[in-house]
Amino acid sequence: MNLRDLEYAVAVADHGHFGRAAAACNVSQPTLSGQILKLEAELGLRLFEREGRRARVSDRAAAVIASARATLAAAAAVGEAARAARDPFAGPLRLGVIATVAPYLLPLALTAAIEALPLTPLHLAEDLTDRLLAGVHSGALDGAVIATDPEDDKLAEAALYDEPFFLVSARRPDRRRRASIRIEEIDPGTLLLLAEGHCLRDQALALCGEAQMAARRADVRATSLETLRHLISAGQGATLAPLLAYADWRRLGAGLDGLKVVGGGASRQVRLVYRRGSPRLAALEALARSLRGSAAPVVDAALREWREAE
Repeated sequence: MNLRDLEYAVAVADHGHFGRAAAACNVSQPTLSGQILKLEAELGLRLFEREGRRARVSDRAAAVIASARATLAAAAAVGEAARAARDPFAGPLRLGVIATVAPYLLPLALTAAIEALPLTPLHLAEDLTDRLLAGVHSGALDGAVIATDPEDDKLAEAALYDEPFFLVSARRPDRRRRASIRIEEIDPGTLLLLAEGHCLRDQALALCGEAQMAARRADVRATSLETLRHLISAGQGATLAPLLAYADWRRLGAGLDGLKVVGGGASRQVRLVYRRGSPRLAALEALARSLRGSAAPVVDAALREWREAE
């Protein structure tokens, strides 16, 4: 058994057809079919049920094909690790970013990051924290930008920036002007939350209290901060937004007011996490420096504007 045999088997499983699998593997159909027969004889198991010109994985062979896929992926990872060890800046860097950071950080930072890493194209994925961390652990991602402490000894991290939370609601001309609000002043019944799985939802619950939030007047669970922004602009309630999101909304002239939340835990740290001992460490460190440098002026300007309004 060798990797080529496993590649043939996976190709047949994917294409459901020996001829198309052979074409995908750049071999003749007799060659591929012969190797499949040899592999089946070696394993003592019929891998495929032949149905005319088509082929499907036999019920008993499903686990074998799954293992073949995993073996091929592991072999590819060995090659990638070797290339990264030779030059950590060569080749794509696969980066995950949580959904409450990506729309606000990437427009600020992407051009500078591309310039800082000219030989390292960024392949970006936006998802929830848990799925991004799973991707980092499995090697599907080289790193992830998240906003919670992963509390994982297998991961290292580079702090990017701290951003406080703002209580954001529709602008009202008759509202008494102020710049901040204490946590205990927030009415949980007015807050709109993101759907489960978003770390920002968990942070809002922790900040305002699970019991209080349970008494909310409406059960709105949006899948994005932008959905919440539109709901809030329409006067449907308020939300806790991180600084970069609120700064972006102000730039857009969204007709919103924001009060900086003051009190323990009313901020979050955005960080880049990656596997300890990653062969792409130098590229990840360069990326962290670039992201940090792009975010800092916007964070500083927003905080300076808030201090002037106090």
